[in-house]
Amino acid sequence: MKKWKWFLCSMFVFSLIAWSAAASAEDIVIGYTGPLSGPGAEYGQDCANGIDMAVKELNAAGGVTIQGKKYTYNLIKLDDRSDPTLAKNNALRLVNQNKAIAVFNPMITTTASIMGIPGYNFLIMAYTSIHTILDKGHPMIVTAVPNFVTYAQLMADQAWAKGYRNCAMVVTMGGYGDAWRKIFSLHWAGKGGRVVGDFPANYYTETDFSTQLAAALAKKPDFLLIGGPSAPTVLVIEQARAMGFKGGFVVIDQAKPDYIAKVIKNMNMLEGMISTGALKDLPLPAVPAFAAKYKAAYKRDMNAECVLNYNMMKVLARSINISQSLDAKVVRYNMPKALPTLGDTVPNELFAMNDNGFMYCGLIMQQVKNGKFTKVDYVLAFPKTRAEFERYKKMSKSTEPEMIRWVPIN
Repeated sequence: MKKWKWFLCSMFVFSLIAWSAAASAEDIVIGYTGPLSGPGAEYGQDCANGIDMAVKELNAAGGVTIQGKKYTYNLIKLDDRSDPTLAKNNALRLVNQNKAIAVFNPMITTTASIMGIPGYNFLIMAYTSIHTILDKGHPMIVTAVPNFVTYAQLMADQAWAKGYRNCAMVVTMGGYGDAWRKIFSLHWAGKGGRVVGDFPANYYTETDFSTQLAAALAKKPDFLLIGGPSAPTVLVIEQARAMGFKGGFVVIDQAKPDYIAKVIKNMNMLEGMISTGALKDLPLPAVPAFAAKYKAAYKRDMNAECVLNYNMMKVLARSINISQSLDAKVVRYNMPKALPTLGDTVPNELFAMNDNGFMYCGLIMQQVKNGKFTKVDYVLAFPKTRAEFERYKKMSKSTEPEMIRWVPIN
């Protein structure tokens, strides 16, 4: 009998302690819906890992205190397999059931679906380079990804400088791929180049791209415009080389060159490749420590997906602290005050934010020459004037400020 009394008393004390702990630190739910299975899973998992890493750091530092009440962050991740309907349903669940203040999403088609949810009572933290989605005037959307139009312009310039004149396209299907093919074609034609064939492929369901590649290579292109998620992009490159293609590759910004090189290993297969740059090669003081910490925690190499989502989560947390409110509209209003975040504390730089929700950031590019990646090219495309560019360049924490250059978007 005494044992039972002791047990019941202990349980009561334990419950009281647990209740007190729960009462002293409530959750701020951060939602994520993205591809965690299927061909886009590697891409989606890195996005989620970046948010997760930021959340763990924020909680380890004590969370946030809002008007005297302590909160910690709780990340809830849901798989949408890149399906717009499932993504919308996941977002509704995260907001209505879990009371998420924000939902992160890394795909243009799924983000567009989430934007159709009425009420605007949560932030949409979008990882997309298709900035036309920002022009729709949605008051709660935010992105920290450079405009893909700048990449298309720069890649067309670099391909032309290599002497390429004829392009065939084997790019992923969907809104993202459609936008890329359209904009790149306009830039390429404007330089006098020819698009000799357009053979889109579904990078999310296909693993054999031989039909599209055979049709493209029959047009005798100097280079192929390719890309979608990194893993199937590797397959496209391998299959093109196996079919005897000797030309170059221009790789759209979703596919990451460091991942491609790691999987393919033989850099000679990538000769002539023009792509985005590897963030690990960006000369910012915070990069080495972040790369090591990310590798230790997730057994993966750092890339743009984890870094930019990590940084967006840090900006979101700053804005919550500045706002001293959990009203998503108030947090969104105050988000510009949470910037800049610079390269001495984070592994990429966000300088400011415009009214549409774009967090100003630089973009980086690389090529493969003589079996090696070139030095990264760090470009600021968002400044409207030379004076504005010089101001942001001076703000940067790059250890090589002379490498930063200005390329206005045409």
